[in-house]
This record gives sequence, structure tokens and C-alpha cells, in this order.
Amino acid sequence: MTDPSKRAELGDGEHLQVLGYEDSFHRSMSLWANFALGFTYLSPLVGVYSLFAVALTVGGPPSIWWIVIVGAGQLLVSLVFGEVVSQYPIHGGIYPWARRLWGRRYAWMAAWVYIWAMIVTITAVSEYGSGFAASLFGLEHTADTTLWLTLALLVIALAINFTGTKWLARVARIGLAAELIGVIGLGLYLLIFQRKQEFSIFFDTMGVEGDGSYVTAFFGAALAGLFLFYGFEACGDVAEEVENPARRIPRAMMLTILVGGVSALFSFGGYVLAAPDLQAIVSGEDADPIPAILESTLGPVGAKLFLVIAITAFLSCVLSLQAAASRLLFSFARDGMIPGHRWLSKVSEGSKVPANALIVACTVPALIAVLVWLNADLLYPVTAFAVLGIYVAFQMVVLASLRQRFRGWKPAGPFSLGRWGIVVNVLALAYGIFAMILLAVPGTSGDVLTDWVVLIGLGVVLGTGLVYLFAARPDRRSDAPAGDAIAVADEIRVRTGAVQAVEAPRA
Repeated sequence: MTDPSKRAELGDGEHLQVLGYEDSFHRSMSLWANFALGFTYLSPLVGVYSLFAVALTVGGPPSIWWIVIVGAGQLLVSLVFGEVVSQYPIHGGIYPWARRLWGRRYAWMAAWVYIWAMIVTITAVSEYGSGFAASLFGLEHTADTTLWLTLALLVIALAINFTGTKWLARVARIGLAAELIGVIGLGLYLLIFQRKQEFSIFFDTMGVEGDGSYVTAFFGAALAGLFLFYGFEACGDVAEEVENPARRIPRAMMLTILVGGVSALFSFGGYVLAAPDLQAIVSGEDADPIPAILESTLGPVGAKLFLVIAITAFLSCVLSLQAAASRLLFSFARDGMIPGHRWLSKVSEGSKVPANALIVACTVPALIAVLVWLNADLLYPVTAFAVLGIYVAFQMVVLASLRQRFRGWKPAGPFSLGRWGIVVNVLALAYGIFAMILLAVPGTSGDVLTDWVVLIGLGVVLGTGLVYLFAARPDRRSDAPAGDAIAVADEIRVRTGAVQAVEAPRA
């Protein structure tokens, strides 16, 4: 029967016990620190800086509208994730959500794709950040310089992550401040004081379509938004280090999307409107336009100061990525689902971080950076593969959530969409399929490897994952709970007094 002593919400430790785990981490991360982690992972500054020139060359100034389109779509996904993490506030994000919503093998594939996408994303962000570090220190942009600066960013982030959650949260907050100054502050300054273009420029294609249709060019620029709007799921990757995660993490996810979207609009729009020679950027003559825009608007000293802010944001982004990837590896290993799981699941005694998983989250991106050093043309396909892999993993969770709803699941966490849940879930899945199609469309350069490398990469990851799954059967070695969304929801409602427990019949 209903017990009036039961609380409206479970305590963090009791909630974790219901899910089959014990507290192993320090819960030292607040709502704002969790938001800062997700925001610096999403990093509008990194996203805009990395693909600003590519977006304008392919889609012209109207490519800014992809920020709005993708932001709206990913907000729907974050709402679905919010309901899931509110019921399952456990480390690892995508992997445990897919496992508890569907099953072991399904979760194994989702996590396998997601791990590789995150690892590759760490490499891409470090590579793009190395360019700003080179500009700050006045170094020539050579392949060797890029490699060493990329490795330096990876190692510095690893060293900070080793110190523990408190330092992770502190640096994330510093990165958040740098992001806000770098995107909103500078964006407003450029819009108000340095505007050289009319606002109507955002409806001017500037001839990027050539003799063809602009629709093709516009869809080709979609990566400008698609690369930007992920990272919010990192808020859930560290759930066991957050106080009151079932309520706070959904808020942090939505804040990440909303603040990140507004910031990106200010930043992208400010650079377009302040560009002294916009036509040169659109035509591809100026392949690295942001340093020139900064110097022409802020002067040499101001441009250098801003580079410091930019590098801080890039470092914070790499830091957050490493932290999220290590927690996913830890969660995967804790359930015995990955080779070397005993080593990867170890938590350091002092700092209470998954140190071995952090080492992997630094070493593998470093090895990929060496491959990019050997062939610089790999960087853009690497970035595109990272985005596609992330979206595939996201939509596996969205699909699993919808499947459970059709089977009668009603999310039992404190964050709930109520009757709108299934509508939002369907819309989020439709958006995700649309986004994956955009990312998977082959290029038109005529070089088979270049045009199909993203799909080839995804095929290799899926193929190797399936071979290992059915050859080694890691799912059979794990007895951790799976496919229990309805049962866990019922248990939470009983414990919180939201429903009556069924009383056993008396003899």
C-alpha cells in the first residue's frame, strides 16, 4: 500500500541502488558546473570557428539558418534524453540508456559507435584548436607544428582530468566564461560597432549555387549546424558525480542547447557582418578568415587577447570531451562489455576518476592525430564521421525510448513531458533520420574514397563491432540489468509513493 513516509523523490544513493549500483564517486558537481561541462563540450566557439569558412563557401551567408534548424531538432532530442536520464541518472549516458531501454546487444552497438565518434571528435577539436595556438605564439602553420600543438592540448587536458571532478568543474566554468565572452560578447561588439554588411546578407546566396539550384548548396552547408549541436549529452555522462542528477541534468541539457544556439547565432552572424571582404570568403579565396576579421576589428593586441580566450575554450572543450568519453568507457567496462574491462573500470583512490579510461581517451585521439599528420586531407572526413557516428548513437536511444513507450513505459523520473512525451519522441526521431541522411550523402568530387569516406568509416566501425559482438559475445559475460525501463519506473513510483504497491494476498 502507499506509504506516507515515502518521499516525492528518491535520494541520489537510493535511486542508484534501485538501478543496481552503489555510489563510487564524489557528488561535487552542481547544476551550473554540469551545464558548463555540456556547454564547453558543445562549444559554439569551437563549432563556429572550425566550420565558418566551409559553411560560407558551400552555402553562403544563409547557411546561418542551419543553426536555428539543427538547434530546434536537437532540443527535441534533449527533451527525450531528459526523461531517460531522469529515470536513469547513471554514468555513461548513451550506453546505459540504450541498455536499459532495449537490451545488451543493442546497447553494445550504440556504445561502440558512440565511443569511436567521441574519440574522433576529441581529435578534430584538438586539431582545430592547434591552429589558434599557432597563431597566438606566432608559429608557422605546418603539419609538424599542428601535430605537436594537438598533442599538447590532449596531454594538458588529461593532466587536468586526472586531478578530479572539482578541477574538471572549475576549468569547465572558466571555459564557459571564455565561451560567453568569445561568442556573445564579441558577437555583439561586431554587430553593433563593426558591421560592414546589411542584415539582408543572410538571405543573399552570393552566387554559391552557380548554375544549379541553391537548395543543393544549402543542404550541403548543413554540417555548419550539425557539427555544433551535440555535447549536451555529456551532462548525463557524469551523472554519478552530480547532486540531484535526476532533476538537474535535464535542465542542464536544455540550457546547453538554448544558450549554445543563441551564442552561435551571435558569433556566426557577427563574423559575417563584420567581414571586410565577404566575397573573398564565399569564393574560397580566404580559407582562414577569422584571424583577419579579428585583427581588422580589434587590432593586433585585441586579436591576441581574443586568441587566448579562444584557446581556453578549445582546451575546455577537449577536457570535457575526454571526461565524457572516459565515463562512457568506464560505464561500458563496469558491466564487463568491453575488452580490458577490469583495467578500464578502475577508479583512482584519491581523485575518484576512471584514470585508465582517461588514458585511453587521450592516447587513441593522439594516434588519430598522427594519421592526420601523415594525410591532412583526412581532417574534414574525420569531422564528418564523428558527427554521423554521434547522430547514429543518439537516434538509437531515441528509437529505443519510442519502442518502450509503445510497450507502455511512462518515465518515472522527476523530469517528465507527460502526454507530450510520445509526440516529442516521434518528432525527435524524424529529425534525427533527416540529419543522418544529410550527413551520409556522398560527396560529388569524383574521387570515390573522398566522396564515400564517411560511410566507409561508419561501415568499418559497425562491421568490426558486429564481428566482435557475435564472435566474443560480451553481452553473455554481463549480468547487469537490461531492458527494465517499465519495471524500474514501477519500482520508483512505489518507493516514492506515487502509486500503491500491490499487497500480497493473505493466507
